[in-house]
Amino acid sequence: MVLTQSRSMKDSNTHTIDSMFATRYVQAPLPRWRLPDNETPKDAASQVINDELMLDGNPRLNLASFVTTWMEPECDKLIQKSLNKNYIDMDEYPITTEIQDRCVNMIAHLFKAPLDDGQPAVGAGTVGSSEAIMLAGLAFKRKWQLQRRAAGLPCDKPNMVTGANVQVCWEKFANYFEVEIRAVKLREDYYVMDPAKAVEMCDENTICVCAILGSTYNGEFEDVATLNNLLEKKNKENGWNIPIHVDAASGGFVAPFMYPDLVWDFRLPLVKSINVSGHKYGLVYAGIGWVVWRSKEDLPEELVFHVNYLGADQPTFTLNFSKGASHVIAQYYQFIRLGFEGYKKINMNCAENAKFLADGIVATGRFKLLSKPVGVPLIAFSLTDRSRFDEYDIADGLRRYGWTVPAYTMAPDAQQITLLRVVVREDFSRSLADRLMTDLKRTLETLDSQPPKLVQAVSEAIQLQNPELAEPDLSVDQIKEATTVLYGSFNETVKKHAHYHHHKKQQKAHQKHSIHKTNAVC
Repeated sequence: MVLTQSRSMKDSNTHTIDSMFATRYVQAPLPRWRLPDNETPKDAASQVINDELMLDGNPRLNLASFVTTWMEPECDKLIQKSLNKNYIDMDEYPITTEIQDRCVNMIAHLFKAPLDDGQPAVGAGTVGSSEAIMLAGLAFKRKWQLQRRAAGLPCDKPNMVTGANVQVCWEKFANYFEVEIRAVKLREDYYVMDPAKAVEMCDENTICVCAILGSTYNGEFEDVATLNNLLEKKNKENGWNIPIHVDAASGGFVAPFMYPDLVWDFRLPLVKSINVSGHKYGLVYAGIGWVVWRSKEDLPEELVFHVNYLGADQPTFTLNFSKGASHVIAQYYQFIRLGFEGYKKINMNCAENAKFLADGIVATGRFKLLSKPVGVPLIAFSLTDRSRFDEYDIADGLRRYGWTVPAYTMAPDAQQITLLRVVVREDFSRSLADRLMTDLKRTLETLDSQPPKLVQAVSEAIQLQNPELAEPDLSVDQIKEATTVLYGSFNETVKKHAHYHHHKKQQKAHQKHSIHKTNAVC
């Protein structure tokens, strides 16, 4: 069963790859969907694949993604040298194992875990924050079950509380591991979880409350300190022990360097675990995440497996077994290469470039900013006037210049808000920001010069209702004039259709583009 299908699989009737470039080696086309009968020379196979990959987008210009797209050549070499190492074989690769443990401890100290001198931190390297979140969620569920069973209480209806802006991997966790997810709905001009409403949703079956440090939608940090204070009071009143998990996938390697006085981490007593993506602002290529626990007591021992068939007793708590060691090594390289000062400088550069871009976007007079000054360095912005075109048209226009800038709708109950988002990463320089502003202005000028799509849509609808106006040589202006006679005012007719037209477009785009359903890689 193929779980994912590319457009070419669904739309194309072609079952072979045309390999004319490599005809000195390949005398027949290669099959697309089955294994070739014969071998292909290595240089021919490489050329065929490279030819197709040229049609992929440029990762540096993919402003939709938080994922790191550039590392120093010295680290690239370390990754290349360690690609053949299986991290799980701890007995064979003890130094790699120790490097992973060093990374876990560095992250735990960065997040202010209450560790005594020499006390090891509790955590694990994962293939990304999605796996890290699954592990943290399982730990909360199992600990809640153990407590309920010990008290002779039922444990068959666990729930967790999040904001509706939660990343899709939390929905996956709830679905896969049978936990009810209670989502605090958003509202206009408040696009993160309301701590007070989150606490109101808690009950004796709540295994945890998840706070997000860096919302996928607009980069905003949720108020973890207020959530902790309100939840402490609720726990005391009811005799509960509901903990907090912080999903710091995007903001975990931003907040400690940019906002050291912001209290969101293990300094808060109810924060029991934190996940962070090494492949976002941890500055490593896609494929590495981390989860750390406050203490050993917060990770039930029965979830940790011990195996010895690779040569020694090896404790493991991961969803995956085999895993490449290269990304762990790359993370350690970045830690010792940059240190606290280096990460701070990079974050400051990203923040300054984000401000430069935000100022330019506001200066056009066309947009409202939805991102916040304190948060992940990104710019989320929305049109103030959609009468001529909308955010999806701008995203399509920017693609002509090579930029990938996503247009998407907010989470429930703010899905009526459509926005664009630019993530500012280390490799997004001031010159690229300046070029993006130039191309954005050119896109706006092009859209301004074209007949409004809504006007054209209404014109076509009127032509269908009035066959006498369906002559192909009638211009938009002539249709406007005739419409004024028929309906009194063309502009009022457009206005009546505007809400319905944009709502239908949002629905279609939400299914295809919405981050809420496709951001597992962001």
